[in-house]
Amino acid sequence: MIRTAQDTALAARPPRHRTARAIFALVLREMSTTYGRSPGGYLWAVAEPVAAIALLSFAFSLAFRAPSLGDSFPLFYATGYLPYMLFHDTAGRVATAVRFSKPLMNFGAVTWADILLARFLLSVFTHVVIAILILVALMPLADLSYVADPLSLAGAMAMAALLALGVGSLNAYLFLAFPAWERVWTVLTRPLFIVSGIFFLFEDVPHEYRDLLWFNPLFHVTGAMRAGIYATYEGAHVSPAFVCATSLGLLVLGLLLMSRHASGLVHK
Repeated sequence: MIRTAQDTALAARPPRHRTARAIFALVLREMSTTYGRSPGGYLWAVAEPVAAIALLSFAFSLAFRAPSLGDSFPLFYATGYLPYMLFHDTAGRVATAVRFSKPLMNFGAVTWADILLARFLLSVFTHVVIAILILVALMPLADLSYVADPLSLAGAMAMAALLALGVGSLNAYLFLAFPAWERVWTVLTRPLFIVSGIFFLFEDVPHEYRDLLWFNPLFHVTGAMRAGIYATYEGAHVSPAFVCATSLGLLVLGLLLMSRHASGLVHK
C-alpha cells in the first residue's frame, strides 16, 4: 500500500496529538450537523430553554403568589431547569453518538471513545454558555442579596455533566446491543422532569416520599444549583459524593462494556 506524505505525518504524531485532533474535528462536525443546518444555528439552542422557563414562570405565577425561594419565578425555575436540561440533552447525545458516527470509525484515527468525548464536550459547553446567558439576564430581575456562591453553581453543573457522561456511556452500549432499550429508556425517564426538583424543593416533599426521592441524583444537582444562587437556602440533602459515586460507577461500567463489545456492535 502506498502511503501519502499526509498519512505518514499523521502516523508520526504522538497518540495524544492524534486523539486531540480527532476530537476537535469531531466537535466541528457535530457543530455543523447539529446547529449549522437550521436558520439561527446556536440561537435555537438558547431560545428553547428561554421559552421553556418563560412558559413555566407564566403558568405557575397564575397559580402561586411566589416561588418556593425568592420572589422571581423565572430565576427559580431556571435554577432547576438548566442543570436538568444539561443532563438530559448531554446523556442523550452521548448515548447515540456511536450510532450517529459509525462511518467515521472506518478511519483508524477515530475511535468510539473519541466520538463519545466529542459529543459530550460540545453539549456541555453549549449548555454552560446557555446557563451563563440566562442567569446573567435574570439576575437583575431578582433581589441580588440572594446571590451566593458561583463555585456552587459550577459544582452543580459539573455534577450534572458527570452524571450525563456516566448514563450516556452506559446507554451507548445498551442502545447498540439492545435496540429496544432506547424506547424503554425514553418511557422510564419521562417522569424525571417532574421528580427532579425543577418545580419544588426537596423540603416541600412530604416526609414519606423524601427517602425515595433522595436516591434521584438529579434532585441533588438541582438542590446544589439553588444553594449556589440563594444565600438563604442550604440544600442540606445534597450529597456530591452520592452523585459522583453513581456517575463514576455508571461510567466505568459503560466504558468496560464498550471497550469489550464496541467492535462487534459497530460492524454488525
